[in-house]
Amino acid sequence: MKLRSAFSLVALIIIIDQALKIWIKTSFPYGPVLKLAGQDWAQLYFIENPGMAWGMELGGEWGKMPLTLCRLVAVTFGRWYLVKIIREKHTTGFIVCASLIYAGALGNLIDSMFYGLIFEESTYTHVAKFVSPGNGYGGVLHGKVVDMLYFPMVEGTFPSFIPFLGGKDFLFFSPIFNIAGASISVGVLTLLAFQNRF
Repeated sequence: MKLRSAFSLVALIIIIDQALKIWIKTSFPYGPVLKLAGQDWAQLYFIENPGMAWGMELGGEWGKMPLTLCRLVAVTFGRWYLVKIIREKHTTGFIVCASLIYAGALGNLIDSMFYGLIFEESTYTHVAKFVSPGNGYGGVLHGKVVDMLYFPMVEGTFPSFIPFLGGKDFLFFSPIFNIAGASISVGVLTLLAFQNRF
């Protein structure tokens, strides 16, 4: 796979990811947006993540900065590594997976680095607008990641005989994520599934 092809894939994912995020953020308050194809189990549901996966945070305002800096280091390393494996002519499948992971990391880094500078705060009653740089809801490195893909496929209650969980309600699949996160997940899971071939 050529360098141009890999970075075209990265650019395509970034464009789709950012276009969807900006549309959601500037068009809707937090909460349900719409059902995809009218289905309850496939929805757009707007929420923002101030931390990492599953909303985990590293100690409030100051914890956000090292998290974003770690993302920046990871993306910088990812670009170097992607160029390296392309030049070494690794398999196309491996390069595609690395490109997906890199694109996803870059997509969420853009939110973390810049969204706090250029957007108003979103709430359950307020739709955010663009503002002049520096007049947003947070400083550089303090943006929140926009999430919107929600697939609550199965709701139920755990059988009573299951220790600790018996009788408790469950929802599969409950995380709300974005295109960038999906790109990372697809890349990682494909690498794990086909690691011997790659």
